[in-house]
Amino acid sequence: MHPLLGHTLERIEARDARAGAQLRKFVEGAGPVYAARAQDFFSRFERFLQSQGRSFDYGIECYLKLRETMVWEEMKFLRSGQYSNRSFAEVAERVYRNPDVMEYHLYGLVLAQFLWPDQYHRFSFFCEHFPEYAPDIRRYLEIGGGHGLYAHQAALTLGGRARVDVVDISPSSMELARAMLDGLPVSFYLTDIFDFAPEGVYDFITMGEVLEHLEDPLAMLKRVRELLAPKGHAYITTPANSAMIDHIYLFNNANEIRETLAAGGFRIEKEASMYAKSMPAAQAEALKVALMYAAFVEPR
Repeated sequence: MHPLLGHTLERIEARDARAGAQLRKFVEGAGPVYAARAQDFFSRFERFLQSQGRSFDYGIECYLKLRETMVWEEMKFLRSGQYSNRSFAEVAERVYRNPDVMEYHLYGLVLAQFLWPDQYHRFSFFCEHFPEYAPDIRRYLEIGGGHGLYAHQAALTLGGRARVDVVDISPSSMELARAMLDGLPVSFYLTDIFDFAPEGVYDFITMGEVLEHLEDPLAMLKRVRELLAPKGHAYITTPANSAMIDHIYLFNNANEIRETLAAGGFRIEKEASMYAKSMPAAQAEALKVALMYAAFVEPR
């Protein structure tokens, strides 16, 4: 096993034996492609942490704290049937304007991309199908670049043949994305996507896990539609029943997500979904288990 991945497992197992055992089962069964991707991503994250005077162990601690807060949010959600937050203003006060909370949350999510099976599943789905679209892409946009995972994969696949732009409203996320994409030909724009004024439309837009952070996801989808070329394509992901400290909009199931995509002017080309816990779909939906949904779409 690659060293950073193995070290991460050992630290998690030392803190929570049961969770560590479940994670080790997933990691050891995920195969060599997964292991190589995780090691590369974790190595880039380690270099970023070192540039901040931090160790990789600090990143693991952030992940563990993120996991603890998520368990608490899940408990509250199952009791109330609602997320803790109702507005962006609440989230801004609770998370975005609180440097300590924002840091552990953001850094913890970096590791979650490869430690949560449902998160890795959506990235693997992107890696599998994005090359089919690459020959026709001359302008690529990522909304909410965050940890830079998808923009990095896109830039490598496009190989310098296309312009790659990343837009994010968060200075902390933008700082991380810049570091994780160091050395690649990517342009960064720290702005609200509704204020973003590009020179032209895009052939492909990626927007991973943004809709659930908004009060009005339909308005965002319509904005994506405006920025997309008439024959362009997009990759959009969002969860259902996924309670976290910065989630606002609750999708109850995949059908609600599909209906919102259609209302936003999109037709689904390919889709994938995975529950956070392994069980029959009907049971998972009844128990409100978190679902990760992803789709390649095109304008209707």
